[in-house]
Amino acid sequence: VEKPVDSDDHNIHIYYPMSAGGGRKRLFRKVGNQSSQYDADVHRVRREGSYIYEEFVDTQGTDVKVYSVGPYYGHAEARKSPSLDGVVLRGPDGKELRYPVILSWLEKDLAFKIYHAFRQTVCGFDILRTHDGASVVCDVNGWSFVKKSRKYYDDCAALLAEHLQHRDATRRPPPREAEDAGRALADIDRPPIQRRPSQPRPPPRPASPDYPPRRELRCVIAVVRHGDRTPKRKLKVKTAAPAIVAVRRA
Repeated sequence: VEKPVDSDDHNIHIYYPMSAGGGRKRLFRKVGNQSSQYDADVHRVRREGSYIYEEFVDTQGTDVKVYSVGPYYGHAEARKSPSLDGVVLRGPDGKELRYPVILSWLEKDLAFKIYHAFRQTVCGFDILRTHDGASVVCDVNGWSFVKKSRKYYDDCAALLAEHLQHRDATRRPPPREAEDAGRALADIDRPPIQRRPSQPRPPPRPASPDYPPRRELRCVIAVVRHGDRTPKRKLKVKTAAPAIVAVRRA
């Protein structure tokens, strides 16, 4: 397996020995329903650029995509390996078919070690399961989210909220006991503050088409992905233009 040193370059080549028929298979980002292409007449490695060479791992025909949040939570899905025939299997909604899987204790330990090694709370990585039962991590993607899983997003939101609250508590400055004690003693000799009685609030105005209920924006919460990743150069739009529909049907 020939992998570019540049992590943004996804053009990975697999070279087969002559005993297996020879040739080369090119793996690339999905183009339509194609994710790889086999070239039977190519047998030489690339000479330009820098590459990492690894032994090919014969899997069970699937890749396991793991999405972890913290050291103790992981969501795993299996998809058809692009090294088979390169055809992407899709469901009725057009999304790539994926199936939930259960991680072994060894794979959970791999997730725990990756969390501490990369110090990435939200992290995604790929696992290859071999025929002899071993699990090999072939790629660590960093910031990754599950494409479609309401339960994952609910769990992820709860874990991130707990993580942020814990970090906020550990970063608060220690209380200044002497200053607080002096302020408390000064408050003893200070006369009480005469507060004006609060005025009753006017009754709420009934909602009507002319007077909709008032809403107040309290906060804005956003999850922003860092921008040092190569865009996938794709655009999704909904259109009913006859010319485009005719091309699609053709």
